Amino acid sequence: MIDLRLLREDPDRVRASQRARGEDVGLVDALLSADERRRSSGVRFDELRSEQKGLGKLIPKASPEERAELLRKAEQLKTDVKAAEAAQNEADEETKRLLLKLGNLVHEDVPVGGEEDFVVLETHGTVRDFGAEGFEPKDHLELGEALGAIDVERAAKVSGSRFYYLTGVGALLELALVNAAIAQATEAGFIPMLTPTLVRPRAMEGTGFLGQAAENVYHLEKDDYYLVGTSEVPLAAYHMDEILDADKLPLRYAGFSPCYRREAGTYGKDTRGIFRVHQFDKVEMFSYVAPEDAEAEHKRLLDWEKQWLTSLELPFQVIDVATGDLGASASRKYDCEAWIPTQGKYRELTSASNCDSFQARRLSVRMRDGKKVQPLATLNGTLCAVPRTIVALLENHQQADGSVRVPPVLRPYLGGREVLEPVSK
Repeated sequence: MIDLRLLREDPDRVRASQRARGEDVGLVDALLSADERRRSSGVRFDELRSEQKGLGKLIPKASPEERAELLRKAEQLKTDVKAAEAAQNEADEETKRLLLKLGNLVHEDVPVGGEEDFVVLETHGTVRDFGAEGFEPKDHLELGEALGAIDVERAAKVSGSRFYYLTGVGALLELALVNAAIAQATEAGFIPMLTPTLVRPRAMEGTGFLGQAAENVYHLEKDDYYLVGTSEVPLAAYHMDEILDADKLPLRYAGFSPCYRREAGTYGKDTRGIFRVHQFDKVEMFSYVAPEDAEAEHKRLLDWEKQWLTSLELPFQVIDVATGDLGASASRKYDCEAWIPTQGKYRELTSASNCDSFQARRLSVRMRDGKKVQPLATLNGTLCAVPRTIVALLENHQQADGSVRVPPVLRPYLGGREVLEPVSK
């Protein structure tokens, strides 16, 4: 959530942020009104409580004649205090409810617009000219089936559409990717974490995934647990309700977990293969930093993602995501998109988001710097979303005979294999 003081001091900035996101601008005025009621009802409650306490001191000292009148006033004050407390609680709850619906303030440099209005910041690597090499590239599913690496038909039989088995060398490839990603993250100073995938509502709401993203979240109603769509959620909630020492920051974690997404509203998109699926594994970077260090940390997360994709020898571009595609928690987000030959375009592989103090306020994660206690900043960055990375690897490193070259960074984790060979025609 944003700072209410900022909302009061500069509501136009918050309105502009909501407008840029394509969200309800009227929410700002409704929140201002609720906050005013919350503060005025609080003042009224404090005044009545003070009067009640003063009256309580007078009653024992009063004469019998005065005591009767004072007791009558005390009874009325008791009723008034109770009503004022109820009004204060109601206004407080309304303020909190509206505040949780408000997205993070958009960074001033973020391009305004929807999904297609991003700005390309950098391009890395060379897109292969398969025509010049004398063959037509196969898509990842055809390659994966020939390698004995991917089985979506049996997965559909067991679980339905948008599920998959990684088999044989496919399973080994996932393990290689995860181990190589964790090795890079550990070398950069991240603490490896295996995180829960079932979380309580507060953890999910605190990270901002029960607003506009709620339709893609799996909820187990009987137990009131949520299945996470990213280990960002348990990593953000790891220090919930804690005060961290400023001299211990930054704290960096690399979480590995299964992830679950309903992919609601994406019917017909990327239904072939394993690009867009309901369950997948992912390595996620997460940072807790002082607010003034957030922008620099954001660039560092992006640099680690670029290092990873470069080590996989994938052509990719870096984009500055537009305001309407940010997600509620991020003030700014960079995506790295890898080239997918059979689609003829770049597709998202990693994201790096600066959430400023938005998540920390919701989860009550603070830092102590001397005597000062304040919310810190959180950031997250995908290092390796396994299925999409496999898609990019198979398609970009395929060879004319259907085999796939293994980048050197993965070979130590694949028993030294330099090439993945087809096992069937």
